[in-house]
Amino acid sequence: MNGIARIDEQSVLKAYARWAPVYDWSFGPIADFGRKSAIDIINGREGSLLEVGVGTGVALPRYAPHLTITGIDLSPDMLRKARSRVRERKLRNIAGLYEMDASELRFDDAAFDTVVAMYVMTVVPDPVKVLAELERVCKPGGEVIIVNHFAQDHGLRSVIERWMTPAARALGWHPDFRIETITHMTKLDLIETRSLKPMGLFTMLRFRKPLEAREAPSPKGADNPPSCCC
Repeated sequence: MNGIARIDEQSVLKAYARWAPVYDWSFGPIADFGRKSAIDIINGREGSLLEVGVGTGVALPRYAPHLTITGIDLSPDMLRKARSRVRERKLRNIAGLYEMDASELRFDDAAFDTVVAMYVMTVVPDPVKVLAELERVCKPGGEVIIVNHFAQDHGLRSVIERWMTPAARALGWHPDFRIETITHMTKLDLIETRSLKPMGLFTMLRFRKPLEAREAPSPKGADNPPSCCC
């Protein structure tokens, strides 16, 4: 798979079970600029939003109240914290938080106006399949926004990436994840590429789904709605 070492699902679950109690104050601040950049765009849109990899729900209070938010995550430990956050903050625009595999989303085709995956693509076992699912559940004319770290071969950033590799592996990341894994494997139209702080370690890719129907790159998810929510 484009030279990326596969990560199995159980390794991801174990990693995030360890990190869930401290995730918000350890990794959270590093990722905050990219998260804010994506949320600023999303809050200017209308309708329904799916956040894939909602984690502890740190983004949920920051979404505009006119949006209807659905979140999914593979980790029950992360979701417990997210659901607690929804209750404590009395968030009224959260339609549901579901334990779900991002590569097999249990939503209908074209179910959401916006789909966002922040710091997710490097931790899933099959990012190409996940990308196809993000595309499938997005409405024609809607947007798919991805915030992620992508590997670089040279310069100061490559030095920093090598220094961060032990922490990345502890979190279950692909430290060698390449941007081409995303841009070369989708039928979505890339409308923006934005380098993000700190030091360009992260990148935001903003896609729009064409209005004209195109052949789906992966099988559809189940038609039945999810059974587990917040």
